[in-house]
Amino acid sequence: MRNSFDFTPFRRSAVGFDRLFDMLESSAASSAAENYPPFDLIREGEHDYRIELAVAGFKRDEIEITSHQNVLIIRGRKGDDNGADYIHRGIATRSFERRFALADHVQVTAADLADGMLALTLKREIPEAMKPRRIEIGGTAAAPRHDTIESKAEQREGADA
Repeated sequence: MRNSFDFTPFRRSAVGFDRLFDMLESSAASSAAENYPPFDLIREGEHDYRIELAVAGFKRDEIEITSHQNVLIIRGRKGDDNGADYIHRGIATRSFERRFALADHVQVTAADLADGMLALTLKREIPEAMKPRRIEIGGTAAAPRHDTIESKAEQREGADA
């Protein structure tokens, strides 16, 4: 079974969609390898979202959250083991990096770590200049005069009288 799709024919006929095709190709390539830590994406309102990651065993100072150019990056690096002699190690403590592509105007507003769950609150805030606005039609200005053949004839008759 093929895991990737060739977007080359579409690239030739679609102008300005290079970023979209790059995102599709990179997400398809990295989705198989990028499955730790597991996460939930929750819509809390029309413009409000929450991402919850299961990061059991990580402390606040071992997790780094960065938002840059429509990409949210969450990295986890485990500290030392304090010299513990493990007989069996079943709790995953490997380092991770999880990336999320953010839509335009989506900002991370809060992050909280409790009970092994990292919760990130996101809000989409569209700038006032980008929001649609209603334009009222004014009726105070005089209507423009359209000269037609009939109105020109009427003007000539009035001048002759």
